[in-house]
Amino acid sequence: MGKYNILLALILLSFHSLSAQKGNNSVLKIKDIMQGDDFVGHLPSGAYWSTNSETLYFDWNPDGAMSDSLYAYSSKDGNINKVGFLDANALPSSRLTYNKEKTKALYTKNGDVFLLDVASYLAKPIAKTTKWESNPHFTDNGKSVAFVQDGELFTWDIASGTLEQKTNFVKSKDSEPKRDSKDEWLYQDQLDIFDVLKERKEKKDAGDKINEQLKELQPIELVTGSKRVIGLQIDPSGNYITYTLMDRPNSKGTIVPHFVTESGYTEDQNTRSKVGDEPTKYEMFVYDIKNRTSYPVVLDNLEGLDYVPEYTKDYPDKPYENEDRIGTITGPTWSTDGTKAVLDIQANDYKDRWIVLLDPKTGKVDQLDRQHDEAWIAGPGIARWGGGSLGWMPDEKSIWFQSEKTGYSHLYTLNVSTKKAKALTSGEFEIYDPFISKDDNRWYFTSNKTHPGDRQFYTMSLKGGKWEQLTGMVGRNDVTLSPDEKKMAILYSYSNQPTELYVQDNPVVTGKETTAEKITDSYTDTFKNYNWKDPEIITFNAEDGAEVHARLYQPESTVKNKAAVVFVHGAGYLQNAHKWWSSYFREYMFHNLLVDNGYTVLDIDYRGSAGYGRDWRTGIYRYMGGKDLSDQVDGAKMLVEKYGIDTDKIGIYGGSYGGFITLMGMFNAPETFSAGGAIRSVGDWAAYNHGYTARILNTPATDSIAYKRSSPIYFADGLKGDLLILHGMVDDNVHFEDMVRLSQRLIELGKENWEMAVYPVERHGFVEPSSWTDEYTRIFYLFEKSLLNKK
Repeated sequence: MGKYNILLALILLSFHSLSAQKGNNSVLKIKDIMQGDDFVGHLPSGAYWSTNSETLYFDWNPDGAMSDSLYAYSSKDGNINKVGFLDANALPSSRLTYNKEKTKALYTKNGDVFLLDVASYLAKPIAKTTKWESNPHFTDNGKSVAFVQDGELFTWDIASGTLEQKTNFVKSKDSEPKRDSKDEWLYQDQLDIFDVLKERKEKKDAGDKINEQLKELQPIELVTGSKRVIGLQIDPSGNYITYTLMDRPNSKGTIVPHFVTESGYTEDQNTRSKVGDEPTKYEMFVYDIKNRTSYPVVLDNLEGLDYVPEYTKDYPDKPYENEDRIGTITGPTWSTDGTKAVLDIQANDYKDRWIVLLDPKTGKVDQLDRQHDEAWIAGPGIARWGGGSLGWMPDEKSIWFQSEKTGYSHLYTLNVSTKKAKALTSGEFEIYDPFISKDDNRWYFTSNKTHPGDRQFYTMSLKGGKWEQLTGMVGRNDVTLSPDEKKMAILYSYSNQPTELYVQDNPVVTGKETTAEKITDSYTDTFKNYNWKDPEIITFNAEDGAEVHARLYQPESTVKNKAAVVFVHGAGYLQNAHKWWSSYFREYMFHNLLVDNGYTVLDIDYRGSAGYGRDWRTGIYRYMGGKDLSDQVDGAKMLVEKYGIDTDKIGIYGGSYGGFITLMGMFNAPETFSAGGAIRSVGDWAAYNHGYTARILNTPATDSIAYKRSSPIYFADGLKGDLLILHGMVDDNVHFEDMVRLSQRLIELGKENWEMAVYPVERHGFVEPSSWTDEYTRIFYLFEKSLLNKK
């Protein structure tokens, strides 16, 4: 038991009186609103159309069952019916890969591959096995289907039904051991002396020659060594197979112990490693099927491969090494005739994205576009965890892609011959999810052009120019067009109105100007009975002059207590000061409860948040807890100066990244925040994962300055106000170990004004209503006690 003694002490800290509900003056009760969907209503999601455009399918749970079910809306009569489990399982998937003519489509379901006739919406299985099939695509000019099974690529001839294995990956080729000079002399001498040995060898050699001829009928052996094969596909013409070998170094993981288990024993979970891993190596290859040769894709001519990051100037005596900057390789994205292909490549330090033209005959590439950022490459439609959004234009002479070249993510085309790029959109707003119409004449996309917190659906000419707005409801409009593009399915929400499903005619196709019709009614009666606040979207100026967007919730003057709570959203790169139903809907409802109790609530889209372009996104580079924290401090000052809040009555809280900022606020801005609730917080960025952290702070070994000034554990001595730490003990994202280490630091510093509540069965995202209730009851009690001196 010795290694878990500290956990007992931490658990004891969680047993604090939960009498705060006695002071709640709202008709809302924390226990009720923390029931989540059971309180709000189970909202529709995952809308998709049948290929004949007659039926709209979506996931829904209006009856409050154990889980969502599939529902079907008929575009002919407007009826909605629940689809039975077996019938739903037999329906085609929502993710389809079409042939050039758009007459057939491929999809996978339950690990099997199906071929769908688009007109009839009827499908038949191609591979229905106990093995797992994936990545189906058309090849041989649409005459065959390719898919991956158990790491090998197969093709299936549509006309004959012939199945053929196209690849044969092996870790090494079998070969006879090589003899040294002594053994070679003995071997030849034996053959010279004994005729029987010589005759046997001649027979074996003859047999080997026949076997070699037979091998010509089989795919060649492609050696992988210890590397993993990813990205396996064949081109549309059926001549070339491309694949990538990924070599991921072994990295030590972190053990997360589970104390509350079915077995009754403590069970250890091995989770992710920490930031600073050795880079994963990626090598792409082309397999020329006809000539039976495999050769590497040569990437040594990319611009900037020898780039040394600017931050290294802070370490003049430390050598910088990154000999191979090639990171993830996405693609190829082939033209429909298979004559041209583009790759989307990301640097392993995340500071470059290259789009290149691949010559499959030689494996050589020609750089088309380089996107470089001193901080890191990201933004809507741009590489983050993998490739970004891109594709071929209908004439197949140009490609389209998104870039933050102007500081905002916009839509571009680029001629692959002349390498001339053209911006199709521009302005201080973002483009989301662009795609080309069925008739190849126009674009469809979503944008926040009207306001950073308002997303509408638009269309424009294929060549760019004037936009036409197709949706009109302020908030968020997530549109799924029917295949004939005559109707729009819209998952719509507003700030105080959770998501419902609407259907509307597409005026550019039908010529009809109609309004959206709501087809679902999901809210519970309990939810409907409360008058939910519509928070005001405001802006204020930060200390450096930047305009910061925020949500403001104000109480009635009769109950205003001159106390305020600043909420910090999680994820860093996320948006919450918007005009649609928040993914933080429990927090939104909690803010309504706080307002009913006289609190003013401010919810800030601080530096690093999404929706405001590149400079805002990278405002936290090398310094998390810098401008993202000062934006909270400046927001608090604005509340004092403009809204009559007392300087000693401001609290702060948030989860994950929001918990991190809460800690930084309590440690580095104690004169601003009197109390803080830090939920599932990062206490030391050197303990977080590589993919997220290395983008923003580089690595601890190369940029220790960034980690030292960004990690709360180094500033714990600054704590003056009341701090409440809340964390799930089986959190495999932000490990509980982070807060154990921070608690030890607070103990060593002699800090007494902090408490910790731990949740033995919760991971990063809580799932149990009882845990949510306990968590937010404690947070409410913290603000009542620390800001209002209530006992």
